[in-house]
Amino acid sequence: MTTNPSAELLDNLLTATGQTTAVREEVRVWSMSGVERVTFHDGTTAIFKYAKKPFDSEDQALRLAHTLGVPVPQVHASAVLDGWLGMLMEDLGPSVREADDLDGVAAAVVLHGTRTAPPLPVLNQDRLRTLPARALEHLEQLRKADRWQDADDVEDALDRIAQAAGARSAGATLAPFGWVHSEFHPTSLHIGERGWRLLDFARALTGPGLLDLASWHGTIEPPHPVRLRVFLEQYVTAGGTPDALAPRGGLTAENWALGWHRMWAVEWFMEQSIRWINDPATDPAYTKAVRRHLTDVLHLLEI
Repeated sequence: MTTNPSAELLDNLLTATGQTTAVREEVRVWSMSGVERVTFHDGTTAIFKYAKKPFDSEDQALRLAHTLGVPVPQVHASAVLDGWLGMLMEDLGPSVREADDLDGVAAAVVLHGTRTAPPLPVLNQDRLRTLPARALEHLEQLRKADRWQDADDVEDALDRIAQAAGARSAGATLAPFGWVHSEFHPTSLHIGERGWRLLDFARALTGPGLLDLASWHGTIEPPHPVRLRVFLEQYVTAGGTPDALAPRGGLTAENWALGWHRMWAVEWFMEQSIRWINDPATDPAYTKAVRRHLTDVLHLLEI
């Protein structure tokens, strides 16, 4: 495993911004990325964020969002080294309070109302429909590596979802279709002295905006369609498209959104297992999350 080149990245960024030295203080660090606050010799601060593939184009997404008028932290400088991205960004300071549901719908309305941008990957109906098949491919790779050997139930569930996916993915391009933040949680919305800023654009894409609304309440607790319905109604009241409430794929908007969000998460977890993290020690945690989500998908997509 390559060690992260954060020190060298930071040196490059300091040079690019005309700074000489900085004191680093960890804010949040995990295996694939890190966020630090750096203090320069004149007492000013910035946020230093670094991340490895596939999170290495967040600087482009942030600059694009900024250009299109979405409130995001400003990127002062960015650099790439050995598949790692480093960014020096505006330090927003402490938040004045946690984001609530009304903050969430207000931010989603702004983001989803932004014109789409070509560099973002696209998740349309064809791409959505193939998620279970892609997850099955990841499973095959895992098994070839002598991992996930007792996952016949996972394979069965994915087979059933794949068969229903053509019909159930209908309506994917109904509005809101465009910018999707895809890590849309209260922790991604910073509310400070000077208003709100949306953070964490590493996995931004063009796709069904309902996936953002379905992700807001998180995936730790069981999915709650009634709660999401209320959130969708708040979104429409705040200026979001009324089509957000329209049935799709033979399902209510809320069941469709929660079901496909969980399926999207399953495919991502499985890809992470084999490709990005690729550590058998993490298998028990990943298989547990995948099984839980697949149970939800079968239920929500009425398969």
